[in-house]
Amino acid sequence: MEKIIECVPNISEGRDNQIINACADVLKNIPGVTLLDVDPGKSTNRTVFTFVGNEKSVIEGAFRFAQKAYELIDMSKHSGEHPRMGAVDVVPFVPVANATMEDCIACAKRFGEMVGMELGVPIYLYEEASDNPNRKMLKQIRLGEYEGLKDKIHKPEWKPDYGPQEFVPRSGATASGARNFLIAYNVNILGTKQQAHRIALDIREQGRGKDSPGKFKAVKGIGWYVDEYDMAQVSMNLDDYKISPLHLVFEEIVRIAKILNLAVCGSELVGLIPLDAMLSAAEYYIKKENLFILEERQKIKLVTERLGLSSITPFVPEKRIIEYMIEKVESEPLASLSVRDFTELVGARTAAPGGGSVSALVASLGAALGTMMGWMTFGRKKFEELDQNMRLLIKPMHEKMKSLIPMIDADTDAFSDYMEAMKLPKNTNEEIEIRNLKMQEGIKKAIEVPFKVMVVADSCWEDMIELAKHGNLSSSSDLEVGAKCLETGIWGAYKNVKINLPMIDDENFKSEKLNHGAKLLDRAKSMVGTIEEILVERSKS
Repeated sequence: MEKIIECVPNISEGRDNQIINACADVLKNIPGVTLLDVDPGKSTNRTVFTFVGNEKSVIEGAFRFAQKAYELIDMSKHSGEHPRMGAVDVVPFVPVANATMEDCIACAKRFGEMVGMELGVPIYLYEEASDNPNRKMLKQIRLGEYEGLKDKIHKPEWKPDYGPQEFVPRSGATASGARNFLIAYNVNILGTKQQAHRIALDIREQGRGKDSPGKFKAVKGIGWYVDEYDMAQVSMNLDDYKISPLHLVFEEIVRIAKILNLAVCGSELVGLIPLDAMLSAAEYYIKKENLFILEERQKIKLVTERLGLSSITPFVPEKRIIEYMIEKVESEPLASLSVRDFTELVGARTAAPGGGSVSALVASLGAALGTMMGWMTFGRKKFEELDQNMRLLIKPMHEKMKSLIPMIDADTDAFSDYMEAMKLPKNTNEEIEIRNLKMQEGIKKAIEVPFKVMVVADSCWEDMIELAKHGNLSSSSDLEVGAKCLETGIWGAYKNVKINLPMIDDENFKSEKLNHGAKLLDRAKSMVGTIEEILVERSKS
């Protein structure tokens, strides 16, 4: 799965819809970018945009967006309640999925470099992107705001990180940074504002003061009363949900409320949430309550129920979870085809998809049939004593089935690096050496994909044996077909490994793959036979 990075640029315009819409339209027309939200404020004269993409597209989106905003907004004519210093005031990059803070720091710096060099706007790095303790926080950088920038920018200590060290009246200056994902989260209390605030003081990092900190790091909070809801709320910003997960914050509020004889009546998310935060909460409740839930959608329903996320307005995952909102560029086009379309594509006059993709598919079906036998046993009164054992077998089989599916596409894509390396220049000895090195790296990568199919499929055997020993015998033929599919998938993947090994110069690599692969192939034959024997013996008793 590719990296997903969020960008939340703020522009100093919240009243002119033509300017706001023009900036939004830029983002809508950039491939790989998904615009999630546009939130204008008239009194602040400021608009917050939220969009996501991978590293390349999010930088491109931020740059093109800023270029349009600088073109349309004249800071010398701006006024508003919110602190600001530029037409594009802040551009934070936030890790959402499979991205790290280092990735976002790199995005912030690359954006700053491009804007400073190509557009001539002064750029200051902030938060995680800044190494300067004296101008790491936005309030430090914004001190004096736009009006004070004219004199401040010429001081040595206020030389921009990128762009000219001069006052640019029309654009002002922009802060580019990297920060963690902020979750705005409210917990509903059937009590007073004062009682909610009392709980907030116990929860938030600041606590009641320097000598009396609260329980959770990276949490800000206050208590207030919402007449519209006829409830008080503990209103919080979770600045880093990985340090202080929302489910632990919620459970602590429930605990404190019970001591105060107060009722907690669900909670609400303000804005968006990463999928990872929801799944972490699901795993907490699954473990706490000894539940057996594997499917992602069911996990989301569990968290929605346990946290009471629909207590005020219905919680719609497709509108609140970032990954569900993204208009995905299909990353698994082959695996997403219908059975008919995939089969006909394999039989078409093309080299791909071929035996490698088919082998991955067959192996995934083998794991799926093993999982199926587990489900045909679990939860049935007749096999009630086996429920705990089935839990231990179904989950890993389900996970291996899921991990094999992406390899259907990965095998077809495996040669992309090798083919790119072949296009490299070869005019000098140095270029020839680099090209050969890249080609070797590419073909090794291509071999690793079918080899991984073999390894993952091989890891199913122990669980398949246990299913053969204890599973519902009415599904015995399904398990036998599954075992044969695993064997076939391993055999087919091994053939794809062998056919490419002659292109490898590294003799140790070739020897290791051949020997290890042969062992996995022999073991597959043996395991199929063992499973058949076990099932035959059980059918006799």
